[in-house]
Amino acid sequence: MMNLAMEDAPRSTLEDHRRKVLDLLATARLFDDRDRRTLRAIEDFVHTHPDCLLRSNLAGHLTGSAFVVDRDRKRLLLIHHKSLDRWLQPGGHADGDPDLAAVARREVLEETGLGDLELLVPGPFDLDIHTIPEKRGVPAHLHYDVRFLLAAEGSLTLRRAEREVNEAVWVPLKGLAELRLDASVLRPAGRIASLVR
Repeated sequence: MMNLAMEDAPRSTLEDHRRKVLDLLATARLFDDRDRRTLRAIEDFVHTHPDCLLRSNLAGHLTGSAFVVDRDRKRLLLIHHKSLDRWLQPGGHADGDPDLAAVARREVLEETGLGDLELLVPGPFDLDIHTIPEKRGVPAHLHYDVRFLLAAEGSLTLRRAEREVNEAVWVPLKGLAELRLDASVLRPAGRIASLVR
């Protein structure tokens, strides 16, 4: 849901929102040089774009997503995204909300019906910048994705958001290669075992 009030918000509110995002990014888990470069790029984007949280910024915008494992830490929740025709983690636009963990939780609920989520790692556990292709008059743009690691009860029935999601499924962490996932999903999924025991 678009936060239209943000577009007309006083500059101090925009600055407060950007400060919250930068404070959150300072807590991100960094594993290697790739992570450090991605963090710097996202920080630069936040510094140079007051509207970094709004999808009206056609160059790009911040998103929040969630890698959700079951309570036994053996399966990962994935959705098949309709418009992108790919298996991905749940996630979506910030739409003005600087609490990107809350954005990620909201997207899990909207896309799969799961609402009882436990944050397993304080702060972001992965960062990614990826291109979203042009669609319905919206030009190709970047998503500056801030990702969180959550757990949920894996026995609950998943409900899919029919407008956005073809399917929502639990996939064994050891069986992810069968889905031919891209690196932006495989890289963080491969880190899960080292973060939760």
